[in-house]
Amino acid sequence: MPLTDTAIRNAKPAEKPVRMFDAGGLYLEISPAGGKLWRLKYRFGGKEKRLALGAYPEVGLKEARGKRDDARKLLAADIDPGEHRKAQKEAKLERASNSFEIVAREFFSKNRATWAASHHNKIILRFEKNVFPWIGDRPIAEISAPEILTILRRIESRGAVETAHRTRENIGQVMRYAIATGRAERDPAADLKGALAPIKREHFASITDPAKVGELLRALDAFQGTFIVKSALLLAPLLFVRPGELRKAEWSGFDLGKAEWHYLVTKTKTEQVVPLSSQAVDILKELQPLTGHGQYVFPGRDPQKPMSEAAVNAALRRMGYDTKTEITGHGFRAMARTILHEELHQKPEVIEHQLAHKVPDALGSAYNRTKFLKERRAMMQLWSDYLDKLKAGAEVIRLHPAA
Repeated sequence: MPLTDTAIRNAKPAEKPVRMFDAGGLYLEISPAGGKLWRLKYRFGGKEKRLALGAYPEVGLKEARGKRDDARKLLAADIDPGEHRKAQKEAKLERASNSFEIVAREFFSKNRATWAASHHNKIILRFEKNVFPWIGDRPIAEISAPEILTILRRIESRGAVETAHRTRENIGQVMRYAIATGRAERDPAADLKGALAPIKREHFASITDPAKVGELLRALDAFQGTFIVKSALLLAPLLFVRPGELRKAEWSGFDLGKAEWHYLVTKTKTEQVVPLSSQAVDILKELQPLTGHGQYVFPGRDPQKPMSEAAVNAALRRMGYDTKTEITGHGFRAMARTILHEELHQKPEVIEHQLAHKVPDALGSAYNRTKFLKERRAMMQLWSDYLDKLKAGAEVIRLHPAA
């Protein structure tokens, strides 16, 4: 006879497993310990098989019968319910292992060695805040352009337009990695070009008027902070490298005898050569007795770490400069690029190579660290001599090339 809820509730365990049968092969098995499990007995391919349907009372009589009926439909279609369940479980595991977050973290991990730590951490944080909560557990192959656009619009709506653009680029990188590893067929982020508001580029604050540059240099000379920070401030306009590269400079990269500094460009992972003017060498020689025994030229409070990334800008603010509208540590690059070209008439390609920018040449090379080295060496000395004249208050004579 068909089972009833009352009969199931009142059933007691025995020394051996007890089976209470319903219709269609469904039965409840009661273990000696009192556990009650639903099972389905069926035949497939001439063999008797059993399928677990869950435990009572979590799975009630009505639900157990529904599972039985589903299994019988599969049998009618010549499908083994047990194998079908196994295939579903494997598909679910595969979907979970190919979720967007899993693939993204795998991609980030593989690139960690070639990315700057700050860049890697910034992207991870960006995804954890803006992406993973919404599509992290979605199978990467099923993610659509509208889903990604919803995420980007959410970022854009809070005014972070540039972050929205960078997030689209990062999602595209993950999608292309998924394609390369056989876990997706296309990149839906590519369909969103032009879907976001354009970025309003704001250049780093900089001083490019020679007279005002002279004022700034005199202020740097008069800085009353620590000797290490002051040395970094004095070298910043002479070398005009990226602020992060200056503060992380290591003594092992300097050859003061050859007047050269070799370091790895963080953006391109290529080696850069900075010819050192006599003024730059003098500053470094004066600093060397203080920090030359350690790794970093400009160590922070912890000698094992470089000085804070905020140190130079904080020093500029102490001198009364607004780092949002007047000058930043990064602004020394724009200062050099502008004045070297407009006032000292240096070749743009020589300046760009000294800035460690990618400048494709006729051979297709994106960057050559030794190219124009002789010209760059002369330019760096010319630049330092020019800054000395500005600092001394020499009259600035603007030179304009003939038409």
